[in-house]
Amino acid sequence: MLEIKQIRKSFGPLEVLRGVDLRVEQGDVVAILGPSGSGKTTLLRCVNFLETANSGTMTFDGETFSLDRMTRKDIARLRKKTAFVFQDYNLFRNKTALQNVMEGLIIARKMPKDLALEISRKALQKVGMADREGHYPHQLSGGQQQRVAIARAIAAGPEIIFFDEPTSALDPELTGEVLAVMRQLADEGMTMLVVTHEMGFARTVSNKVIFMEDGVVVEEGPSREFFRNPREERSKAFLQTIRAAEMAE
Repeated sequence: MLEIKQIRKSFGPLEVLRGVDLRVEQGDVVAILGPSGSGKTTLLRCVNFLETANSGTMTFDGETFSLDRMTRKDIARLRKKTAFVFQDYNLFRNKTALQNVMEGLIIARKMPKDLALEISRKALQKVGMADREGHYPHQLSGGQQQRVAIARAIAAGPEIIFFDEPTSALDPELTGEVLAVMRQLADEGMTMLVVTHEMGFARTVSNKVIFMEDGVVVEEGPSREFFRNPREERSKAFLQTIRAAEMAE
């Protein structure tokens, strides 16, 4: 479904991605793990063209593109098949939950308002926010705002959803409600690529893990095998640190 080969990205002299390969099959839930500064978010942003990669290729639905030579037309066409959920929600502050979900359907996809309204209400219901459709972001908790952002993503009918640390700004109680929605999407077969620090989600919901450090993929494989028996010493050290932190809590 989605394959990235040898993606590289630098910010000035700093090389953030150093030849990353990535493959996602339809229905996969891929968790991208790694310490801060490993290039996880940059990878996700390059894959959705929020950043322009210096080199590399992308194959999506059988079409192959050079990531450093993407046209605006190609980017717009590919984005209609994807959705992005940001860690800071990215909602319009002056629009209600319902309007936030509808906006992209009407403006970007030129959808008739009546149809956009129907789809948006179904999406809000799916994430448990139907009773908050008239609320503005400042009237919602962080978890509720993120669920509206997920509703906005699924309303677009994407083939894949990219999640960038979707719970990093939330306290544990609100984190749970967002992860529950993501688990539901996974159970329904939604393809997802998730940058996350939530090891429980990566362990129990994702079917594949990619562990990154210093702009490269250190290890990848089935989630169960990664957590039970990581192959690389750096992966083992990372998991030991995570487990120690969990025990301390």
